[in-house]
Amino acid sequence: MSTGQRVSELPADTPGPTVPRMLVGLQLHRLREAAGVTPERAGHAIRASRSKISRMENGRVSYKERDVTDLLTLYGITDEKARAAMVTLVRQANSPGWWSQYDDITADWFADYLGLEMAASVIRTFELQFVNGLFQTEDYARAVTLLGHTPAPAEEIDRRVSLRLRRQDLLTGPEPPQVWSVLDEGALRRAVGGRAVMRAQLQQLIEMAELRHVTVQVMPFARGGHAAAGGSFTMLRFSDPDVPDVVYIEQLTSALYLDKREHVDHYLAIMNELSTEALTPVQSARFLAEISREV
Repeated sequence: MSTGQRVSELPADTPGPTVPRMLVGLQLHRLREAAGVTPERAGHAIRASRSKISRMENGRVSYKERDVTDLLTLYGITDEKARAAMVTLVRQANSPGWWSQYDDITADWFADYLGLEMAASVIRTFELQFVNGLFQTEDYARAVTLLGHTPAPAEEIDRRVSLRLRRQDLLTGPEPPQVWSVLDEGALRRAVGGRAVMRAQLQQLIEMAELRHVTVQVMPFARGGHAAAGGSFTMLRFSDPDVPDVVYIEQLTSALYLDKREHVDHYLAIMNELSTEALTPVQSARFLAEISREV
């Protein structure tokens, strides 16, 4: 990662390559430990350092097939089917995600998130300031983008908006994730882009909430303070049991990725508390309609 701050051992970089890369790393780590091989010895076997082995096992680098097959040999994995399966996974891990066409405008730390988002089976979010990107209209997305990239040329803004809208394709795919979003009332009252833009955005949010795999809840001001008043965050869960849950916290110029069990459990407790305290989905739909009439 070039600029994003990392907490824990989560990798940086369809589903896209992110989850296959995580799985390759997890498998290499398990095989090395089962074989009783030190990171130093593993590094020597592929003409690399201990730190290279660490990055491979954490999924932070692309993989060379020769390095992986050499490590499999070192770890005593001779079964051809097992080796072939690992090579297939390596090739998947090295394949570019659809967002690679936006490399010129996408920071490394956010590209990582796109891969995780595309692969997630459950996405739970709390939004304090803006409507979640998966639900944004084009005009609202443009207004939000301009807030953070005012000096950028029009063409760049267009590409950033295009990227944000492209993310929404996962909601209409054959196997969409379950998306559960809790929004603070402030994110709904803040007329980003003006009243007309916000009115259309609220209407789209109401329509999105009607999808069978989308749940939207509002945390109204009337509830007072709450445990997530410190900021927005996203939790991602994956269908593969070997891939840990991830908490994503975006900052202005970087992001935190948390996957240590104690950190995830803490945020899960907060998310469950928010979901309990917020308006129910039915109440939230009515609330959104009321706000829409007021805008």
